[in-house]
Amino acid sequence: MKPFISELEQANIGELLFNEPMANHTTWKIGGPADLLLIPKGKDELVSAIRILHKHSISWTSLGRGSNMLVRDKGIRGVVIKPRDGLDYVRFEDNLVHAGAGYSFIKLAVMTGKNGLSGLEFAGGIPGAVGGAVYMNAGAHGSDVSRIFRSADIVLETGEVVRFEREDMQFSYRHSILHEKKGLVLEATFELTEGDRKEITTAMNAHKERRLRTQPLQLASCGSVFRNPTGDHAARLIEEAGLKGARFGGAEVSELHSNFIINTGQATAEDVLTLISHIQATIQDRYGIALVPEVLVVGER
Repeated sequence: MKPFISELEQANIGELLFNEPMANHTTWKIGGPADLLLIPKGKDELVSAIRILHKHSISWTSLGRGSNMLVRDKGIRGVVIKPRDGLDYVRFEDNLVHAGAGYSFIKLAVMTGKNGLSGLEFAGGIPGAVGGAVYMNAGAHGSDVSRIFRSADIVLETGEVVRFEREDMQFSYRHSILHEKKGLVLEATFELTEGDRKEITTAMNAHKERRLRTQPLQLASCGSVFRNPTGDHAARLIEEAGLKGARFGGAEVSELHSNFIINTGQATAEDVLTLISHIQATIQDRYGIALVPEVLVVGER
């Protein structure tokens, strides 16, 4: 047995799943096996795990609820860390909301609305967990995480736990400092404002109804595939280029929303990547615009 695995077991970190198919843990339902999927029991165990991995120079990849991620068909070498029960919580403190990295971002929006707090209405249809939302500066309907972010406790790849304030995060469109500085969100604090429960609920329901009407939410996808280019929308460009319904293998551009690629049942990561490249080449040739994927591609080529 490898020394780092023995140490993880002795530290009683949580579940250790070997050669675990990532297709079981991503919303695209695509992805080869991870050498080891680690599901820590709680915050302290997660920090301990990262310190052990750092000590043995073992690479790791974080996985939230598996949205906005494409795992390649050969899987992921090293360790995948999936925060779960121990980081699936929320606490309210006046107009501050403290949420664990594993807490559902949609559920957080619903809970804050029920507590008469405004600011997270935009998140009512964004899949994934709080940690991933902070990492990606997730947003919709003209707002994003940066607007209501106060601070986050983050464990760096060395195992050091630090607190990043808003100004430390270097937020921009679908970007945070965590794209350059490897770390994993443990808990995020959001600063909201008091609002009318009825108005908040009405706004969230309107966003939800629009998403249900315009997005293939019942099918396997990662959400939006491409970032919106400045002053335009990726979906508009893809649809205007006649790419709705375009297909490669089991991957298909949604007929309902052209910035979604759906897994029709047997799609591989290579199918998706080929379709992404085809879309990019078409839009570049036709409009001179380089579409940039917002989906994170991980794993062995």
